[in-house]
Amino acid sequence: MSRTIEIMDTTLRDGEQTSGVSFTASEKLTLAKLLLEELKVDRIEVASARVSEGEFKAVKNITKWAQEVDCLHQVEVLTFVDGGASIQWMKEAGAKVQNLLTKGSLNHLTHQLRKTPEEHFAEIAKSISLAKSEGFITNVYLEDWSNGMRNSQEYVFQFLDFLTQQPIKRVLLPDTLGILTPAETFEYIDKIVKRYPNTHFDFHGHNDYDLSVSNVMESLKAGAHGLHLTVNGMGERAGNAPLASTIAVINDFLPEIETKVVESSLYKVSKLVSTFTGFGIPANKPVVGENVFTQTAGIHADGDNKNNLYFSNLMPERFGRKRKYALGKTSGKANILKNLQELGLTLNDEEVKKVTERIIELGDKKEKVTKDDLPYIISDVLDSSSFKQNVFIKSYVLTHAKGLMPSTTLSIEINGEVYESNAQGDGQFDAFMNALHKIYDERGSNLPKLIDYVVRIPPGSSSDALCETMITWKTAKNDFVTTGLDSDQTVSAIKATEKMLNLI
Repeated sequence: MSRTIEIMDTTLRDGEQTSGVSFTASEKLTLAKLLLEELKVDRIEVASARVSEGEFKAVKNITKWAQEVDCLHQVEVLTFVDGGASIQWMKEAGAKVQNLLTKGSLNHLTHQLRKTPEEHFAEIAKSISLAKSEGFITNVYLEDWSNGMRNSQEYVFQFLDFLTQQPIKRVLLPDTLGILTPAETFEYIDKIVKRYPNTHFDFHGHNDYDLSVSNVMESLKAGAHGLHLTVNGMGERAGNAPLASTIAVINDFLPEIETKVVESSLYKVSKLVSTFTGFGIPANKPVVGENVFTQTAGIHADGDNKNNLYFSNLMPERFGRKRKYALGKTSGKANILKNLQELGLTLNDEEVKKVTERIIELGDKKEKVTKDDLPYIISDVLDSSSFKQNVFIKSYVLTHAKGLMPSTTLSIEINGEVYESNAQGDGQFDAFMNALHKIYDERGSNLPKLIDYVVRIPPGSSSDALCETMITWKTAKNDFVTTGLDSDQTVSAIKATEKMLNLI
């Protein structure tokens, strides 16, 4: 029998504790709408009570909207055992569900509050009673619960014996410091769920040892009824259990567990949260990272062509994404063919070989080549092979120093004969052209006149791997254009010039 669990997203509260992150009131409202209406999480925790005027305004905006669309019961606020001050704050902000923060370990209770369990429980009972009198729903956080289970289980069970007799809806079990192992997570939650079968328990995992997703899996296997997650795993220190990875894991590996979360919206929400916070998504972050559906090695692209050998159930289309094939020194022919296929281009084997060689050459320079660069590389390679090459620019030294005129030393082979020259100029390319003129003047040959010079990044490219230089030349008979492509602007101009020399 399958069971449906609740997903509570706490990006707007716990996720905002990421160092340097703060949402504006309008950003919080936008994300609240997106999380509940499009992503379909069950609940959202949006703020801590009494933090700031800005936080109050944000919560008021969210509760006003939630009231209008009848989802106010899905909006939750972290509150404190503070003699009713948090309850008053919630009342003024229009919220109806409090997540009351209490002490889940004897260590915290003894050294932070300096109270006995009985004193703490009495104050909690007053907070719960006051909330009930105002028509509020109460859930209770057991802060530092994981250490409580490790070091003071007797206290934890004493606390739970008390809580399960109170008019509350859920008990929230946080691994506050992210210290649990998967085995401990299963053991502790299994004990609790079996001892209190009529109580709803949420697991709230942190990621300090990079074990949060594993712990989430074990908590569900042990019978947890809900999970607390954040978009992009945001949160204090190493963050919280990440929403996207957790949903993918549940859908693929826990067939007996269901959620209401819309998988195809995960990537969109992830990108928006990243934009609002400036908190970048690591390129290799599962599900939502830029590179996770990108094949780099040519052997993988070749395998995908042969019965999808490198595909898994984690298909990018599930998350509104597409598989990519990287272009670089390890990509090989298969990756290039995949990109050509997407662009609707066809090359013969010899042309593919030449394009592959050029991409590998750029990869060796640590340049990032994208699919958008490919047409320009193809054009450059095919243009270079459209004429017989009799002129080779063998080597050159370009110098540019403060207080000195730029200069060039040049070695060039023309019809098998090598010439050398050096010259100065107003810039490195001007010095290069002056050195070239010297050589051609000595040979009694005239060079075309340079009448236009345009440099650009190939339109549509999302990388800085390539620079395209287009030079217009004028002869007595006609004008013509040559182009050069390279990661360096001056080198691309020299390549365009080499083409001109061969054409004349």
